[in-house]
Amino acid sequence: MTSSGADISFVNLGITIGHLRNDITVFGFRIAFYGIIIGCGMLAGIWLAQRDAKRRGQDPELYLDFALYAIIFAIIGARMYYVLFEWDAYKEDLLQVFNLRAGGLAIYGGVIGAVLTLIVFTRIRKQSFFSMADTGVLGLTLGQIIGRWGNFFNCEAFGGYTESLLAMRIKKTLVNPSMISQELQNHIIEAQGVEYIQVHPTFLYESLWNLCLLIFMLWYRKRKKFDGEMLFIYLLGYGLGRSWIEGLRTDQLLLFQTNLPVSQCLSIILAVGAACLLIWKYKQLGSGKEESI
Repeated sequence: MTSSGADISFVNLGITIGHLRNDITVFGFRIAFYGIIIGCGMLAGIWLAQRDAKRRGQDPELYLDFALYAIIFAIIGARMYYVLFEWDAYKEDLLQVFNLRAGGLAIYGGVIGAVLTLIVFTRIRKQSFFSMADTGVLGLTLGQIIGRWGNFFNCEAFGGYTESLLAMRIKKTLVNPSMISQELQNHIIEAQGVEYIQVHPTFLYESLWNLCLLIFMLWYRKRKKFDGEMLFIYLLGYGLGRSWIEGLRTDQLLLFQTNLPVSQCLSIILAVGAACLLIWKYKQLGSGKEESI
């Protein structure tokens, strides 16, 4: 099938998808692939965290117990973060805040929710927050790698116009009009009477970036020098990648009364903060002094 007849195509790679389904129906109930993929990412993340816990001589069930709470509060956090920065879309109909089936989750809100849950969990269970976080971020990163593909099936989380190697062409009717920037409007491609947009597949960029980050962390974990190091490496690595990728997206959440993408700002802050903490700890270790964070 030619790219002109496809719902989605990676035009410079010769990959086409003629008809993109984004859900399945089970006993008359619609189940979105987005939710299925997010669920698979969560399960894979729990599996990896438990594997690493076993390697470290920890109780793998501890991470399963934590995950049961973290998933709930991560979803709540992801929704609250999205609603907070899209408040104008909800203030006239507050019940829509609870309508998750209409979409609207932000990964940073989920991460914040999970971190807060871990703080409470480790205090109650008398565990080390930084030790558990070092294992937890491995599972989190794997979950993000997989979960980003939910955006592919939703035809969202893409960037502006590009002719790069990974350029993705999407049938315009599949896309939420609010995500189509003026730049994309100016580069509409018409084929056989069908309009397409051609975009940076930023969901793919982030998935690949996180894959590289995870490979590095899996290699480095046996060499870590202090509890919390893997957490800071994750914050530095993810923050660097997201600060670049977020700048490409057309569906950014903006900081109040500004044109600043809130997730890009947060990414820069986290990356700089993590880098400073890593440098400080390495200097402490190099001088023979160790101070707790």
